[in-house]
Amino acid sequence: MKQKNIILNGIAASSGVAIGKVFILEEDDLVAVKKDVPVNKINREFARLRIAVRQTKADLERNYAELNKMLGENYAKIADAHILILNDPMIGKEVIDCVKQGNTAEFAIYTVVKKFSKSFDAIEDEYFRERKNDMIDVAKKVTAHLLGKSKKTLADLEENSIVVAKNIMPSDTVAMRENMVGGFATDLGGKTSHTALVARSLEIPAVVGLKNVSYHVKQGMPIIIDGNNGIVILDPTEETINNYKREYEIQFSNRKALEQFKDLPAVTTDGTEVQLGANIETPKEIRSVLRHGANGIGLYRSEFMYLTGSSMPTEEEHYQNYIQIAKMMMPYDVIIRTMDLGGDKIAKLGFMEVGREANPFMGLRAIRFCLKYPEIFKIQLKGILRASVCGNIKIMYPMISSVAEIKAANKILEQAKEELRIEGKLFNENIKVGAMIEVPSAALITDLIAREVDFLSIGTNDLIQYTIAVDRVNANITHLYNPMHPAILRLLKWIIDCAHQAGVDVGMCGEMAGDPSYTVVLLGLGLDEFSMSAAQIPQVKKIIRSVSKEKAKILVTKLLECSSMAEIETEMKKFKYI
Repeated sequence: MKQKNIILNGIAASSGVAIGKVFILEEDDLVAVKKDVPVNKINREFARLRIAVRQTKADLERNYAELNKMLGENYAKIADAHILILNDPMIGKEVIDCVKQGNTAEFAIYTVVKKFSKSFDAIEDEYFRERKNDMIDVAKKVTAHLLGKSKKTLADLEENSIVVAKNIMPSDTVAMRENMVGGFATDLGGKTSHTALVARSLEIPAVVGLKNVSYHVKQGMPIIIDGNNGIVILDPTEETINNYKREYEIQFSNRKALEQFKDLPAVTTDGTEVQLGANIETPKEIRSVLRHGANGIGLYRSEFMYLTGSSMPTEEEHYQNYIQIAKMMMPYDVIIRTMDLGGDKIAKLGFMEVGREANPFMGLRAIRFCLKYPEIFKIQLKGILRASVCGNIKIMYPMISSVAEIKAANKILEQAKEELRIEGKLFNENIKVGAMIEVPSAALITDLIAREVDFLSIGTNDLIQYTIAVDRVNANITHLYNPMHPAILRLLKWIIDCAHQAGVDVGMCGEMAGDPSYTVVLLGLGLDEFSMSAAQIPQVKKIIRSVSKEKAKILVTKLLECSSMAEIETEMKKFKYI
């Protein structure tokens, strides 16, 4: 077939070039193709159905038992909803009758759920309409067992595979790490979406926000990912492939040149040293962190422990995970952010009551979830505390919006400490506690929050989107998401000044910290610590070592007087490092 050079434009999420073949990561939709089943094989379909239902019931009961053990009967009831749906005699009878008519078990489930879904949609009460989603979830679980979970997953990756999907879920990223995909392209996502963060962490090229790339591709077709310019090329010509091979060689040489900065300190030309930490999600990233010259972990996204298991992690699992990181990173600091999960992800752990929130980003997530379910929070805190005797561990609370939340979280922390004392388990009595500033309400009272903590870290990804009211993963308006918005610069200046007036260091673990375009500005604002994906550290370190802090401050003074991003851009272009 003649090659076509089909070019699709998206958002450059992670730099680099990848050349390979398409691997389509299919969505886990509830679909089934109608196939007639001979009368003499209908009993076989009933047997398949019974086994799949039994396996699904075992999964759900295991989840129920975990929640019951952890939170008690009242909370465990929220996981009981799926079991009740699975055992519903009306749904069960309809499925059986459909199989009797000569249909496969999976098609019978699909047909019945489709019928019941229409009934739910007709109900005026929103709560009961939403129960449709619980029924669909259960149907997907049974269907997965019927099919032996045979759909393609990231475990099926072959060499030179480029993953293409509508979206990539957090739970998929572990397999991506294990199999080291060559690159990926998605319909959804923005520059600061989780998908983009993972790509930069993995040091693989990625383009997101392509809207319909998954529609255009076929399994195994040739593809090029241009993560520098946000371009995907399908069916590239030989000439195009050769051009990108040369581009790849140039980038490889540039990366090698940056290795000379690995063991050098991040010191400005006039002697100001800043800390460069790394953002990580699993202990497996530590080797990359050290290889790129980080001097600490500025953000450990601990929620991945919750997403990659079949049940809530135990205190011992928390402890073993954190102690591994602390020991490997000695003598550097390790900042562990407590669980930051939204309603959509919490539902997968059995919390269906919050799983269908209209806006999970602004719903029951992060510290809000932890304060509502203190027993879950305390289990994590006890694991962190126990690991603190073997390294320089710090605790950081996410999504803080008031001083009251910090005080409530610290109260639970004190309870965790007291339980460990009673159990005779050692921990660092003076463990440092910090808060993330990523909500405008917290930013505006930074002076009050700084009195309650040992350090602060700015989460620019959320702070920017909440301040400017721009959904950072919405491809239609991602161009409005700009860290150099005058309001953002003024807000950052306020946060950093308040922290320093209170004698508290302030870092940044949002994507702005790892973007070389903003390094000089952040230096001039007075940021004490930058934390980013490990691969970004050498480039940021090179810039820090090439500029004076005094010149950076002069630049920032000019930028803060600008009334538009166009004026700011003009001033940035005028800036000379030397």
